[in-house]
This record gives sequence, C-alpha cells and structure tokens, in this order.
Amino acid sequence: MAIDTINWDNLRLFLAVARAQSAQEAARRLVIDHSTITRRLHRLEKELGARLFERTPAGHVLTTAGHRLLEHVERMESTMVSVGEDIGGESHSLTGQVRLGATEGFGSFFLAPHLSHFCDRHPAIEVELLIVPRFINLSQREADLAVNIERPQNIGQVCSKLTDYRLQLYASAAYLERHEPIRKVGDLLAHRFFGYVEELVFSPELRYLSSIVADALTPLRSTSVVAQFNAVREGRGMAVLPCFMAAPCGDLVPVLGNEISLTRTFWIAAPGDIRERARVRALWDFLREAVECNQPFLRGETRHWRSVD
Repeated sequence: MAIDTINWDNLRLFLAVARAQSAQEAARRLVIDHSTITRRLHRLEKELGARLFERTPAGHVLTTAGHRLLEHVERMESTMVSVGEDIGGESHSLTGQVRLGATEGFGSFFLAPHLSHFCDRHPAIEVELLIVPRFINLSQREADLAVNIERPQNIGQVCSKLTDYRLQLYASAAYLERHEPIRKVGDLLAHRFFGYVEELVFSPELRYLSSIVADALTPLRSTSVVAQFNAVREGRGMAVLPCFMAAPCGDLVPVLGNEISLTRTFWIAAPGDIRERARVRALWDFLREAVECNQPFLRGETRHWRSVD
C-alpha cells in the first residue's frame, strides 16, 4: 500500500484507543464523538488490510497486527515530539501531558501533594497520576514514567534509584492504652494486626509482617496499604506502614521503634525514548529534587514534608 494513502490523523486515533483500550474512553479524552472514532478505525483497518483490534466486552484488545502497528506509531510520535522540542525550543517543549505511575501509598501520600507544586511550576504541563496496587507496565505505555518498589529489568528502560524509605510497626494511641504494654517483640503475639492478602501481594518487598511476627493474628487483610492505614487509625490493631504515611498522623505511634525498622527502595523508570522528552525530564528531575529535600521525612525522623518551591 502506498504511504500517501494513509490518513495520519487516523493513526493518532488508533494510538489513543490502543492506550485507553476503549474507543469510548479515547473519545472522551480527545473530546470527539465515539462514532467518529469507530468509523475512522474501520477505515484505517480497510486501508491497511488488517484487523487492528478485537472488540470485546472488556474493551478494544490489540491484535498481532495492531501490536506491530503500535510500535511504528509510537516511534513516529516520539520523532514528532523530538522535532517539536528541537524546533520549538524550551517554551514549546514544556507543554503537554505526562502520565506518572506509582504505588498506592507513595502516590497518594507523598507524590500527590508534591505534584500540585509541580503544576504551579509548569502550568502548561498536564500531569496524570496513575495509582494502582501493582507494577505499572511501561512496555505497554500505561505511563510515561513510573515509581516502583523493585528495580525494573527491562533493558529498554532508563532506571535509577529514587530513594530509600523507612517502615515501622504502628498502632493508635487508643489501642495501646487499652492493651498490655509492649516491651519486647514476644509481646506482639497477643495482639492483632492488619496486613496484605498473601496470595495477592504483587512483590516480595511487601512480605514483611511475617518476618516481624511469625503467625501473626490478622483478622483483616487487604490489597490496599491505605485500607490498612485507615484500619489502624480505628484502634483495633497494628500494621507495618511507611513512615511517610503514618508519621504525619498524630494519633499513630511507632511500636518498638528501636527494634522494628525496615528499609525499602523506590526506583524511577521510563522508556528510553520517552525519558528524553523535555516535559518528562522536567517531572523526573522534580521528583528527584522532592525526595532529596525530604530524606528525614521519608526516614520517619520528622512529621512534616517540605515543598520544593
């Protein structure tokens, strides 16, 4: 097929549907009519002579041909972005959308408040914060960059250590007042804990409760660390929580703080071609700046985080 028969705008719509996995959601994001997207996708498939999506109740799923086309279109997109940044200069490049993926606790309790300051610094950049209790799939372009609790192994990604952070065992002051004093680790066997649903834990880095209290009594388990945090605040049990979540909360107290302390690491990563986009670099550098000036907070040494304004 001759290249001049391809409607390039249809490729843009194809890319939007592939990323949203739904023509209806892509239409909402692009602010165009759903029927227009559907009609033009059919036209693109006819032009290429290949079916690009399987239409399922769950949404639009790429076929083998669709995956192959996606690779080409994403390379085209990266080239066009690079052209815009090179020709348009910095004022042009620091515009557009950046999607950041993050784990639930860090995304909600640390990144979200800091990102509001980033938006003040770069008002022409639109940030989408994708918070999920799992790993973000950068290879499938779920996000432009991501913060994970394990070092990514994909060789096509740029990755570096973002920061260490500390976790401790926390209980509410009310819970500790109603129960016998906890003076040593052995005393914990008589207490209740909130933890993760074991078979649904998405990383070994989260399996820390059993290393502190073997056969811990856990009447409530959740895939969400935020749910565990809220359960602890009700004063009915204890949980291992990141200090950046629990320390600012005045009614939570570290239990055996000198004995029970865990350190984990956040890693930041982005696909190599995406990492070089100016707006992505701006967010990447901002995140490094934010964690650098908040090391005491991430270690649980202070209850207050600092902005990077």
